[in-house]
Amino acid sequence: MQNLPLKGKIALVTGASRGIGRAIAIALGQAGADVIVTDLLIENEEIPHHDLENYSALSAYFAEKKQINTLATCEFIRKSGVRSMGLKMDVTKEDDIVSRIDDVSKSFGHIDILVNNAAVMDGLGLLEKQTTRTFERDLKVNLTGAFLCSRAVWPTMKATGWGRIINISSFTADSGAFAQPGYCASKAGMLGLTKTLALEGARYGITVNAVLPGFIATEAVNLYSEDMKERICNRNPMKRMGTPEEVAATAVFLASHQAGYINGASIPVTGGMELLVF
Repeated sequence: MQNLPLKGKIALVTGASRGIGRAIAIALGQAGADVIVTDLLIENEEIPHHDLENYSALSAYFAEKKQINTLATCEFIRKSGVRSMGLKMDVTKEDDIVSRIDDVSKSFGHIDILVNNAAVMDGLGLLEKQTTRTFERDLKVNLTGAFLCSRAVWPTMKATGWGRIINISSFTADSGAFAQPGYCASKAGMLGLTKTLALEGARYGITVNAVLPGFIATEAVNLYSEDMKERICNRNPMKRMGTPEEVAATAVFLASHQAGYINGASIPVTGGMELLVF
């Protein structure tokens, strides 16, 4: 059981086509869980570029570059000897979430572990240049999406007396980030949601925790200029960015029985980015 601490559990990860979400989905599978990989994007499905652009410029970019790995991630996870299913899911649409979770329940069983990872982070701009639509989009995807997904799995977690909800927030929830009001506000809101659900879920054996990644070398962050990436690394005591796998290891631990007394926590995975560095 130490080698497969999540054997017999069923996990659902949102926004898992690439980056941190994909790494978490793979790590959960390697820990023995059956994994449901969900994303707005799925291979071989056309979405009008204009619709994607309205949702997220990064989504449009990766769709255009054919860098979509939802089903491919499932195939990789199955190599660990567990089951995996890839589903297209829009976390801003409650009916979509309920329908997909119903599909999972019929095929796999109830969800034991939920990782709320789906997010948008491309709403850059000074305050006077920010639009209400972009700000509300950030809240809807990053925060309301986590709320809707948590509410959808909550009844079965309560009924079984066991559950793990892991919210992928950001260290910017505490520090803020220049010209990113929607992203930072939504990630800070996730911390309040985490603590509130942790209070409510504890009596039912449900723990709810948040992971706060720093700068992680994902496909999106790797689009930064070389100068920006160098500045980020120099600002970090470890002089490097983190890896998606380092964030995933934290999520797997929080999902395990061994983390059963950790509840309502906000755990940074930053390399010490928030520390004062001269």
